[in-house]
Parts: sequence; C-alpha cells; structure tokens
Amino acid sequence: MRDLPADTLSLRAWAKVNLFLRVLGTRSDGYHGLDTVIVPVTLHDRLEILAFSDPRFRTLSLSIDVTGEPEIVRGVPRDASNLVLRAAAALAEAAEVRGFAEFLLDKRVPAAAGLGGGSADAAATLRGLNGLWGCGLDDVALQGIAAEVGSDVPALFAGGTVRASGRGEVVRPANAGALEWVLVTFAFGVSTASAFRWWDEDGSVSGPDPAPLLDACRRFVLDGSGPALRALGPLLYNDLEEPVMRRHPGVREARDRLLAGGAVGAVMCGSGPSVAGIFPPGSDLDAAVEEDIHRLSGRPPLRVRSRPVE
Repeated sequence: MRDLPADTLSLRAWAKVNLFLRVLGTRSDGYHGLDTVIVPVTLHDRLEILAFSDPRFRTLSLSIDVTGEPEIVRGVPRDASNLVLRAAAALAEAAEVRGFAEFLLDKRVPAAAGLGGGSADAAATLRGLNGLWGCGLDDVALQGIAAEVGSDVPALFAGGTVRASGRGEVVRPANAGALEWVLVTFAFGVSTASAFRWWDEDGSVSGPDPAPLLDACRRFVLDGSGPALRALGPLLYNDLEEPVMRRHPGVREARDRLLAGGAVGAVMCGSGPSVAGIFPPGSDLDAAVEEDIHRLSGRPPLRVRSRPVE
C-alpha cells in the first residue's frame, strides 16, 4: 500500500448479504418494519479520506471523486446525495465541525444492487472522520448518526454479522459462522423504495418466523459440518424476492441456476437484484452453470467469503 500523507486514511467498506429478510408491514412513520440478519462479505469499496478540522475555519467544505469500472460507477452520485457526503455532513453537524474533507471512492460494489455498498461507504466515513476530525464520539453516538443517514448504515457500522430490526437501525451481534458465497450481480439496479412499493402493491405478507434458520446457524457455528450447512441453506429467504422477481425474471433464473450449480441455498440480497448462493467449503460452481450465469447477468459471478470481525 502506498504511503499516505498526514490527515489521510484509507479504509475498506464491506458489502453485505442477508441470510433472511422479513418485512413486517408499514410503520406509522412510513418506513417498513424489518427483521434481518446481515453478514458482511469480502467484496469491498476503498475509501480514501483527506480531512482536517479547526475551530478557526468558518465553513465546512466536502467533496468526492469516484473511480472504478464505468459500469460500476455510472449510477454513483457525486453530489450531496452521495451517502459519503451525507454521513460527513451529519457528523459535522453533530460534532460542530468546521474544516474540510475530501474523499476518493474506489467503487467495486455495484450501486442499487442490494449489497449495501453506499451504506458501507457511509459507515466507513463516520469511523474515519471521527478520528481525522478529532470528534471523539463513542460508538453509541456514531450509531445514532448512522441511523439518520440510512437504514442499513448502523448494521454496516457495527463491523460484523448482526441482526437488525426496527427499520434497520436496531442492531445486535449475531453469528452465522464462516460461509463461502457466490454472488450474481446485474447491470441494472433496483431502488430500495421500488422494492418495498412492489411488496405493498402485490399485497405481500411477512415471511415465516426465522427461528428455524437461526437454530440452523447456531448448529453450523458449533460444528461447521456439511450436514449442518445443508440444513441451513434451504432456510434462507427474503420477503422482497417475489415482488422483485415478478418484475425482473432474470433474478429468479440466477437464483435457480446457483442452486443447480451446487449451492446449498440461494437468496436475493436486500432489495435486489443481486443474488447470493452458499457453497460448501472448497467447492466450485459448475463451469457450465457459471457460463450460463455470466450470459444471463452480463457479469461473471463473484466468489466471496463472510468477513470475520477484525
């Protein structure tokens, strides 16, 4: 890694998958209630931050540049709607910071893919700027700011596998063990708002109690055996899958082809359209299926692992 100047940090912002996602209806504040287990994986963005604060500054200046493959960065905003800049502005307001922050975001996680890329970038921003600006806020305060920025940001700020509820802002530690995944991403995106609107329009109902899935996770964590993994796989689910798959049949095809290619279970990630399949350790996706998936999605499937807590 190249040497960085003073007042600069380079951070990784980890993508995520969901073991299950249960939608609990619309709340009085207009958000949908959720219950989900979020697992960070080894796909990540890289965020470089140059920042300085001093009470002698009269203003706050924030800017961002985004690099990466054109297909990946095409939908990433460079204005104040970017979650990196929103997180920075929220932290500056909470800590009464004046100064500047310049961000270089090397984007590798597709936008609007259900993988939490923007939320992970925001979480990394809060951690990085809290130090560079000398805010001195503890994790409880930073989690509160994270919840203001976006529903997935608190879970990704936590840094490990968590169970999230409320609208996503209530998080507590969970453990799903060391899982190996194959991710299928698409050239198109699905907005979170669209996925939940489709769930409403279709008259969808909440999925099953996740207790059997959580029990299967505990058994897998205890022994890590093939039978325990095979018991876990079929229990993955996402209440947003059917509404999204009705409008984007290729998502269903991708899930089915992962299962045909050796996955013990497969599920759509977040609001989609990405799909994640769990594979036994050391196993490979069938080559013919891999080619089919590449033709279907327009992108080669990605092999990732659950990220251990550092």
